[in-house]
Amino acid sequence: MKSISLLGCGWLGLPLGKFLVLQGYEVKGSVTTTEKFPILEAAGIQPFQLSLSPELEGVNTQNFFKSDILIINFPPKRRPDIEQYHKAQFEALIPHIKKHQIKYVVFVSSTSVYPNLNREVFEYDDLSPEKGSGKALKTVESMLMAEDSFQTTVVRFGGLVGYDRVPGRFLASKKEVSNPNAPINLIHQDDCIEIIFKIISLENWGEIFNACAEKHPVRKDYYRQAALQIGLKPPKFTVNTETEFKIINSDKLKKMLHFNFKYPDPIEMLKQQDKNN
Repeated sequence: MKSISLLGCGWLGLPLGKFLVLQGYEVKGSVTTTEKFPILEAAGIQPFQLSLSPELEGVNTQNFFKSDILIINFPPKRRPDIEQYHKAQFEALIPHIKKHQIKYVVFVSSTSVYPNLNREVFEYDDLSPEKGSGKALKTVESMLMAEDSFQTTVVRFGGLVGYDRVPGRFLASKKEVSNPNAPINLIHQDDCIEIIFKIISLENWGEIFNACAEKHPVRKDYYRQAALQIGLKPPKFTVNTETEFKIINSDKLKKMLHFNFKYPDPIEMLKQQDKNN
């Protein structure tokens, strides 16, 4: 049985931790407040209070890092100095990974590392992100991949949806919404969890994977359907505007991990979720 430390037990991390416990792993999970400890304990996750602000702070941090695998799952904070701050967080974190001789790291990144190029984008594209969050993620991806004392696999997820994250609420009733014909890049929580599990169980280390649903409906079709699905007023999009987009190609993931998406089509995903509710 391998031990896994999960740095960040939020919307994705908590269900991921639950799933890994059910697969027989010993899981340690971090949250920023002790109020969340009972939720983790009920899922079979050993709870720890940790934060990177940007230095590592917390209780019993030594024991948290005593694991075979570390999953890093927290997004860059929304702040003006996001690039410098996120880098400083990882400058504080990496020495602890090395000190405790963790062998393998899964880093949860985002497709925001890609700019809008109006084409498909692939893992081998060496591109400069447009937004601060994308720049911050690209920097820490490089920091982790450059280390030779542990192996890192980066997984770049598209927009996260599923369960209580209901896309129909995102743009409902809004007017003059831009970029109506841009293809979207989304992924369901269930697929995210299965992908991370596949990386660990197949021991696919030292890789970068894009991870998005295979189909990419345009924004106006998707968000109209999403709002109507839950009885809300659909958004109104602008007309005759330039389209800026990227299409995330996930072929490498499907091939190397032998992965089949549970939710390959975001619009069908909406219908399926409606049935489940």
